[in-house]
Amino acid sequence: MFLRHIGKHGDRKVAVVFREVPGEPHMALVVYTEVLGQNIHDPLMACIESDIGQNSEDLALALNRTHTKDGTVILQKLHAEGMLKKIRTELVVMTPQPNVKIKLDELNKILDEMKQGEEAVKKLAEMDASMGLQDPLQVAKRLRGDQRPAPAGSDAALKAAQNSLLDDSGLANNLRQQAMKMDAEAKGLMAEAQRLLKEAHALDPVKPEKASKSKATKVEATAVTETKVRKSRAKVTA
Repeated sequence: MFLRHIGKHGDRKVAVVFREVPGEPHMALVVYTEVLGQNIHDPLMACIESDIGQNSEDLALALNRTHTKDGTVILQKLHAEGMLKKIRTELVVMTPQPNVKIKLDELNKILDEMKQGEEAVKKLAEMDASMGLQDPLQVAKRLRGDQRPAPAGSDAALKAAQNSLLDDSGLANNLRQQAMKMDAEAKGLMAEAQRLLKEAHALDPVKPEKASKSKATKVEATAVTETKVRKSRAKVTA
């Protein structure tokens, strides 16, 4: 059975909590499992054998999520009781399988090279896919203000993106769409103005015909008065 994080320092069995100490890659932090009480030992070994433990690059990540039998976080317990020991990686022999042995410093080097290799392969794949240019589909989506990821391998989406590129035709269509939008907004404003006028009339009606009759009556009364004054003057003169 392949089991990560298990090794030996001389004849003593250790669990490697940190493969490398930050700032000191030649040093590792280990715990001697033989000196642990059952309160820590059994949960620690169960953590190592679990999927979380085996999938963790450093055992510390898994131990920080695992508790002792009394409910204490194992990593905190090991640190508080001074059980974490710093030793040189070249002195730790990893035994992932009974017949497999490899020094921790050599294992660290291999794992680091593998990690760098994976990152390099991923970066090369991205460069090869884009050839140093922006993806036309993503450019078109940004121009439309669409932040959602486009479905990969969609011929229809790719064709739509190509048609949306900023050539003369695309710019003209964009201007037409803006003009139509502005026209629709103007019509909406006019309709709103008419609605407000109707509400105002309902609150305070103004009848133009009455206003006109009132004005005509005043003019007529003024004319009659002036006629009477002229007749009175004519009589006095006579």
